[in-house]
Amino acid sequence: MKKILIVEGNLKKENQNFSSAGIQTHTESLKDSLGFFTKDIKTDVVNPSSDENIIKNIDHLESYDGLIWGGSSLNIYNDTPEIRRQIQFMKECQKKIKKILAICWGMQVAVTAAGGEVKKGTKGSHKGIAVDVEINETGLDHPLYKNKQKKFNTPAFNFDEVVTMPQNSVLLASNPINKVQGLNFKVNDCDIWGLQYHPEITYNKMVNIIVFRKERLLKKKAFSDEKEINSHIQYIETENTKLDKISRMRELENWLNYLNLE
Repeated sequence: MKKILIVEGNLKKENQNFSSAGIQTHTESLKDSLGFFTKDIKTDVVNPSSDENIIKNIDHLESYDGLIWGGSSLNIYNDTPEIRRQIQFMKECQKKIKKILAICWGMQVAVTAAGGEVKKGTKGSHKGIAVDVEINETGLDHPLYKNKQKKFNTPAFNFDEVVTMPQNSVLLASNPINKVQGLNFKVNDCDIWGLQYHPEITYNKMVNIIVFRKERLLKKKAFSDEKEINSHIQYIETENTKLDKISRMRELENWLNYLNLE
């Protein structure tokens, strides 16, 4: 049985707000998605921003076969104590865990910890969906994208982007909003697969998050008004009818298969 450490990227308060609104936390969504593919794993969960004595509350990092680091509403360049704790914990994980799947915020933390850079996106944002993600020729030969359609739409929610990849990174996928949609890099013996989108989250949840964050999104001018929000939700709901569950989660399935190679 493989043993996976799941890292929750959101602050405790944000997760409480999610739960109060009837929305799964990102860790809950991830557990459901993992459970779709296998029951033969043991998972532990940690929140570097909120958990006290974090290392004492989990097993030795070397004992985990892999780590999955999920999404968050944080912006890494804000440099708060909570964010610094996440970056420092990621550095420890990159020293002691050999296989990491870093999703959205998780990828941004992994990149930052390894010497790369993340900034506010200059070409727009993804609000529930990323359109026209295209796997490049290198990506088509990478196990992350085995059996994945070359160009696809996918659940996503991000306003920031990787602008400088760590040394020796390999770009695997891009779209018109973010050049770095998929990448692979190594830190010593740690192999990191990074995604800027969310294969583990459904479009339905993304719609619920848009509704949940409506006032916040209007305030930051992500949408001009409620009419635009409603139109965007309708578009996502249409896309939802075109995407089957396994195709959406192919990257997660491929990482689990990679985990089982040893």
